[in-house]
Amino acid sequence: MTMDSSSLTMPMSDPNAWATAMNNLGMPPMGLTGQPLMPDFDPNLGMMAGITPLNPMMPGLGMVPAPVSQDVPMVKEIIHCKTCTLFPPNPNLPPPATRERPPGCKTVFVGGLPENANEQLIVEIFGQCGDITAIRKSKKNFCHIRFAEEATVDKALFLSGYRIRLGSSTDKKDSGRLHVDFAQARDDLYEWECRQRMLAREERHRRKMEEDRLRPPSPPPIVHYSEHECSQLGDKIKDDSKFAEAVRVLLTWLERGEVNRRNANNFYSMIQSSNSHIRRLMSEKSQHEKEMEEAKEKFKTALAGILAQFEQIVSVFQASSKQKAWDHFSKAQRKNLDMWRKQAEEIRNMHNEQLMGIRREEEMEMSDDDMEDPPDSKDSEDSGVSQAEALKEENDSLRCQLDAYRNEVELLKQEQGKNQPIRSEEDSTHSQQLSFLQQALQGMQKQLLKMREELKQREAELQKSSEDKQQLKTQVQNLKEGLQKLQSAQATQVSVRTARHSEHRDGRQRLATKLIPGIISTFLHVHPFGASIEYICSYLQRLDTKINPSEVEALLSRLPCTFRQELTGVGASLEKRWNFCGFQGIKSA
Repeated sequence: MTMDSSSLTMPMSDPNAWATAMNNLGMPPMGLTGQPLMPDFDPNLGMMAGITPLNPMMPGLGMVPAPVSQDVPMVKEIIHCKTCTLFPPNPNLPPPATRERPPGCKTVFVGGLPENANEQLIVEIFGQCGDITAIRKSKKNFCHIRFAEEATVDKALFLSGYRIRLGSSTDKKDSGRLHVDFAQARDDLYEWECRQRMLAREERHRRKMEEDRLRPPSPPPIVHYSEHECSQLGDKIKDDSKFAEAVRVLLTWLERGEVNRRNANNFYSMIQSSNSHIRRLMSEKSQHEKEMEEAKEKFKTALAGILAQFEQIVSVFQASSKQKAWDHFSKAQRKNLDMWRKQAEEIRNMHNEQLMGIRREEEMEMSDDDMEDPPDSKDSEDSGVSQAEALKEENDSLRCQLDAYRNEVELLKQEQGKNQPIRSEEDSTHSQQLSFLQQALQGMQKQLLKMREELKQREAELQKSSEDKQQLKTQVQNLKEGLQKLQSAQATQVSVRTARHSEHRDGRQRLATKLIPGIISTFLHVHPFGASIEYICSYLQRLDTKINPSEVEALLSRLPCTFRQELTGVGASLEKRWNFCGFQGIKSA
């Protein structure tokens, strides 16, 4: 598809016509002096040598073309080729319409070719745009051209609207108007999809590499149990800096089930060493808590100092806002002072609320420490009875202890009375024992009184729960009686409705029994050849929709003197018809 460099000749009037055409495509080959920068033209590349091929992602050549600048008008010149001449369209006409560009488009549709155009002419015109891979020419003056690059399609679209003339002939078969447009080809779409899949694979690979790079390293594997590893692990457990790692290894060994009779003592010693760290951890925790309390106190003290300074600043603003000093300020100064005072008050209030919140939290913590859990008032009756029994037993035991203490006190008093001449040291010891016993006795009495109060409360709760239970039983019994009454009333209503319905139905049946024979007689008298039971019922159902064909047939059968059934037809067309025969007896008589 190559061609000689002499195949493209410039007109004498404008030797830079083709350069101007390429300039409109975004390829400026001219310098500031007006001389071509790269005059060596390579026909194999279809563009000036040294210029890199146009990137399809550049503005104007991508999927969405860039807007054309209004300052630089697009000028199309006459293009002279070896066997034809291309005349530009009228610049006042609107640009030729094109369809939406398909993805990965490399194929263009070229219409308006001369009837005498051949494939060599197509290569001569469009070969300058880029490498052509395939040409599919039709007999109806159009063809499809597939280029090697997507950027070449935009160059070919530039020729849309040009009038073509073969040589100097004026014959209609040697002239035409080119129309170049995007074409949708399966090969282009397939290549575009393959390229997109390749880009997606590359993106997935890049993401995977990035994830692998950012993924944290896996933890090192834990060795299995051995005597050597056990001795080393025992030393690590005793070391505070290596305790966390050593405990993880010990836990893994225990979970693996590597404990047996031979190494049970080793595991016991390691567990004992781990237990010895509890005291250290508790001391560290208490130290951190102490540091936290000290930091809280420092923060509270600093906050109180800041709040005091804020109070002083607010006092300054309040003093400046009094009439003695306020009258001497200007309007702008008063405005600024008022604004500063409001800001200072807002900040002061915010810090004051923060300090009050800290104090409330401290008070709540102290109340939580002092507060005991209240007794559960919603215990069941069984638990209440058991607690009451337990309180009674504890009360009895306290009584026995109190009696024993009293006996001991009496014995001590008796011994003290008998042994008057004993030394003063013994008297002091006896008095101390006596005071201790009296204190214990007072404590036991207080505890006994407290237990009695709790017992009374339990008994009151039990009595209240029994009363509530009795009340609930009474309410359930009342509900059952009301339900029984309601059911009996509903049954009575249902029986009354059933009786009324049956009376209404019997009356309707009697009325139907009296009227239906007359209606049927009139109907069959109009039909001398008889009528089927379905036809009769369809007529009667217009009067009453609840009429049943079986009831009508049974009624007709009970009146043989008035109605007679006849069979008409043969074989499959056999049909039963009812006739009116009430007047036949009168005629015979």
